[in-house]
Amino acid sequence: MDHPANDPRPTDPSGPTAAPAGGAGVARAKRLLREAGQAGVYPHGVHPALVPGVSVDDQRYDYRTDRVVIGVVAATIVSFVAWGFIDTEGLSSASEAALNFVTTYFGWFFSLLASVVLFYMLAIGFSRYGRIPLGLDGEKPEFSTFSWVAMLFAAGMGIGLLFFGPYEPMQHYLEPPPGTVDPETRAAMHRSLVQTIFHWGPQAWAMYALVGATVAYGAYRRGRTILMSSIFEPLIGREGVRGARGRLIDIFAIIATLFGTAASLGIGALQIGRGVQIVGGLDTVSNTLLIAIVVVLTVVFIVSAVSGVAKGIRYLSNTNMTLALIMAFFVFIAGPTLFLINIIPSVITGYFQEMFALMSYSASQGEAEAAFLKGWTTFYWAWWVSWSPFVGIFIAKISRGRTLRQFVCVVVLVPSLVCLISFAIYGGTSMWMQEQGQADVASAPNAQDSLFVLLDALPLSAITPFVVVFMLTVFFVTSADSASVVMGSLAQRGRSTPSNPVVIMLGLFLSAIAVVMLLIGGQSALEGMQNLIIVSALPFAVAMVVMMVAFTKDLRNDPAAIRTRYARSAMDQAVREGVRRHGDDFVLTVTSAEEGQGVGADYDSECAEVTDWYQRRDEHGNPIEYDYEEGQYVASQEDTAHETPQGREVPTKDGQRHESDET
Repeated sequence: MDHPANDPRPTDPSGPTAAPAGGAGVARAKRLLREAGQAGVYPHGVHPALVPGVSVDDQRYDYRTDRVVIGVVAATIVSFVAWGFIDTEGLSSASEAALNFVTTYFGWFFSLLASVVLFYMLAIGFSRYGRIPLGLDGEKPEFSTFSWVAMLFAAGMGIGLLFFGPYEPMQHYLEPPPGTVDPETRAAMHRSLVQTIFHWGPQAWAMYALVGATVAYGAYRRGRTILMSSIFEPLIGREGVRGARGRLIDIFAIIATLFGTAASLGIGALQIGRGVQIVGGLDTVSNTLLIAIVVVLTVVFIVSAVSGVAKGIRYLSNTNMTLALIMAFFVFIAGPTLFLINIIPSVITGYFQEMFALMSYSASQGEAEAAFLKGWTTFYWAWWVSWSPFVGIFIAKISRGRTLRQFVCVVVLVPSLVCLISFAIYGGTSMWMQEQGQADVASAPNAQDSLFVLLDALPLSAITPFVVVFMLTVFFVTSADSASVVMGSLAQRGRSTPSNPVVIMLGLFLSAIAVVMLLIGGQSALEGMQNLIIVSALPFAVAMVVMMVAFTKDLRNDPAAIRTRYARSAMDQAVREGVRRHGDDFVLTVTSAEEGQGVGADYDSECAEVTDWYQRRDEHGNPIEYDYEEGQYVASQEDTAHETPQGREVPTKDGQRHESDET
């Protein structure tokens, strides 16, 4: 029988628990450990292959507000805002220099990471691990498929599809990647859409999927808190997650999310302001109008955030998903329909034909190629990495109950296909109308103008801008809503539904940063903050490599993986023995085997790496009793705290119970 790749048997040949090769060696190691009193009893009397999973909701965690994390985050915000207020040019210059350094010297790493993460997620999803659920055995998904997909776009790329939809393909049409095709030709049209999908398609969503899958698996299958730091528990241990290393990871995740969303908030206000200027016939957009937009949107997204994920984001996402489909269908019908019908399948096949060439496109091919990668491809990879903590955690919270295979197929493939169709419709229409002289979309000075120039050349131009402004507003609100909830969870040690005061405080932080940056520097300061977010992606990009190692280690010892390993071994042994003894006429039965001869002889099911994770513990980390058959804790006289899915409740002097908010 082949040894499993993840055999956790002792490896020190000089120690008393060393295991000789073969099943007999593992059996001897188990026997020696039992005799030493170190093993032999599974936590709660349950074999690791029979654990149905552990949900974070059933764990006895103390979801208190981490004032150290909040304090560091607040200090960082004040420092950056002060820097921007005192020396706006210095902030922009420093961030630009850092961005140039990262894209120049680490562009290759981002390109490699984007490809590795994509193939890793596809391999995980379509391997034997694909049947592992992101939840308990038999648990059903919380959201319908339509709501699930709608929320993915609301938190991921909704606003980008509208503003970059006609803009990026047009830029690649006018200036194709060096060494590819001639500009402003039909070949350039096809290449521009293929290049755009390369930036917005499977590689981008695979990064979100990696973080989302690891967080969802850890929380709803392993019972860990919904924290970025919890992803690394297989490598740094439970104490490492609770200590300084874990806090640093969570602080970084909050800051990246906070500044990234705040920068997008300010830019979103500028974009919506441009739409208001067009539909309202205004000459200019003043800071007063922009601040008013930020204030109104802040009130809306905070109200949505405190109403909860299910009530807030789902309703807004479904509404906007419907409007987005209607708008895309309108452009498809009102635009060059026949041309679009022909170009969409061409872009799909072109993407797969050019995929490896796109992946191998590098700075080694020349200065022009290096400049293109720096301005487009590397920028996008770093951008997606910087947003992956926020979007990944949000995706994890809405994906409970899905299998890994369902998760990968939907999160990586379905949004990529929708992005392709969206860019083909908006980008294809803008390029076709530019070619035919029906609209000068190329004259649009920036992304926020391109869509309005395109719509102005189509029917119902007096109505569609209003619809677009509304859609942009909702997409923005849902992104800020999601960010507030995610940051609240990180600040309260992974609490699934963070307290309203924390969510409101972090939401106000978002708006305060955006308002201050609008007042002191306008677009330049916001772009400087965006550059800082791109730079901040480098350390997290390294963390994503480690994340894949930790996730693989978890999956190898998942209860479903152990059962599959045992089943294959048992079936192989039984069939061979049955044929040897009885030829064609035999049936399978289950019976005990001699020590070292059974299907689990080569697997040490008693080592801490396999069993420690499902040992239930109290708020202080001490082991407590739990009945897995009944699905409940075994009451004891010392158990004075009443548990709720939201956190520990402690008795107070007035006899009431309130959630702990200690440091």
